[in-house]
Amino acid sequence: MSFRDAMRRVITGDNADGKSVVIIDGGPSTEFRDMLFEIWEDAAGGPIDPRLGDDLGSKKTVLGPRKGNVQVRWFVVNPLPESMQGMPKNALDEAVRGVFAEIGAAHHVIDQSRHPTMHETQTLDVICLLQGEALLILEDGETRLKPGNVVIQRGTNHAWQAIGGPAFFVGVLIDRSPVS
Repeated sequence: MSFRDAMRRVITGDNADGKSVVIIDGGPSTEFRDMLFEIWEDAAGGPIDPRLGDDLGSKKTVLGPRKGNVQVRWFVVNPLPESMQGMPKNALDEAVRGVFAEIGAAHHVIDQSRHPTMHETQTLDVICLLQGEALLILEDGETRLKPGNVVIQRGTNHAWQAIGGPAFFVGVLIDRSPVS
């Protein structure tokens, strides 16, 4: 089964009679470059109104949730394409910064010395690897992940690297304020 075949959002709500129903059953609300696939974004606090039938999947992909929100998405990490494998490090780093800029996240790329995709966000992320294998790369070390492993990513500089083929994840990203 391909990653796309596994991407199904089932969103519930209440109908006009107050009965629980499925309001959305389908694929991602939007996607970015076959890497980020949006499921849902909603306010982190406050009441839930199941009567609203709106699709709260992001209409425009951004790296993390908007201020005060929780974001749910699938994401795919692919091995470095052959066309980029011989690139000088500075050119590869610049290309990656360009991709981050496309989703308004250039400022999250702060130190690429360990890996071109190193980035830091002010979010608490719950990340589960669904298929494939990957490395979680941190400033001081790395950890190999297999399907079913869960990472609690707490606002640190990090990168993901696929091992032997694509890695398919689901993540819940919660906006947080940094420690001052």
